[in-house]
Amino acid sequence: MAGQVTDQQPMGPHNPSMVNLRVYLGRQSQQLANINEVVREVSQIILHPDYDNTPSNNDIALIQMSSTVTFTDYIRPVCLAAQDSVFEAGLIVWVTGWGTIRTGVSLPFPQTLQEVDVPIVSNAECVGSYNTLTNNMLCAGQEGKDSCQGDSGGPLVVKSGSLWLEAGVVSFGRGCALAEFPGVYARVSQYQSWVSEQVGSDKPGFLLFNSSTLGSDASPFHPRLIVPLIMSVLPLPEAAKVVILTEKVSK
Repeated sequence: MAGQVTDQQPMGPHNPSMVNLRVYLGRQSQQLANINEVVREVSQIILHPDYDNTPSNNDIALIQMSSTVTFTDYIRPVCLAAQDSVFEAGLIVWVTGWGTIRTGVSLPFPQTLQEVDVPIVSNAECVGSYNTLTNNMLCAGQEGKDSCQGDSGGPLVVKSGSLWLEAGVVSFGRGCALAEFPGVYARVSQYQSWVSEQVGSDKPGFLLFNSSTLGSDASPFHPRLIVPLIMSVLPLPEAAKVVILTEKVSK
C-alpha cells in the first residue's frame, strides 16, 4: 500500500471527482522531461467525514491509486507521525513544493521542486495569528521562509534518526513568509486511527516522533539524487489499497 499526504483543494471538499485525476511520482521538474517519473490513475478518494471548510479543520483525505508502486532511487517512502508525537517550538522541519516563490510570483522555468527549512511555531503562539486554529493543525515558518500558494498538499517532514517522518501537510496561511503569519499544516499524527481504519488490519508506517533522535541539519533530498519525499507509504498486503493522504487549503 502506498500513500502520499496532500490536500483536498484540487478535488473539492464535497465533490471528489476522479475524472482525469492522476498521481505523478518521482517528478522533479514541471516543465522538463522527468525520466524517473511514474504515473498512476486515481481509483478512489476518501474524504475525512468531519472536514470543516471554514477553519480548514480535518483537512485530510485518502487517495487510492490504480496499482501499486515500486520504489526506486527517485521514489522513496516516508514514515507518518504517530499519535502523541510532539513537535516543539523551534524544531527545524522541511517543506517542499512547486508553488509561488513569493506572493503573486510563480516559480520560474523549469519549475524545479523547491525545498526550505522552517521552524515549528507552537500552537499557543500561532493561535494569535489564526483564531480558528485547532489541535488538528500544526504551524511552521518565519519571516522570509514559508510554503506559499500552489504548495497545498505538500509534505512537511523532519529527520528522526535515520528516517524521514511526515509531520504535516500544507494547508493554509495568510500571504507568504510573513513574520506574523506562519504556514498552517494538517497535523498528521492526529489521524493515525482514522487512516488505520480506512486501510484495514495491516497498520500503516506510523512512527512516534522522539526529539532526542532529531537530525535537523539534513535536507529531505538525497545529496546526489535529489529525491522529493512527496510520497508516504502505508505498507499493506499486495491486495490492499494504495492510498494518498490529502488535505485542503488556501495555499
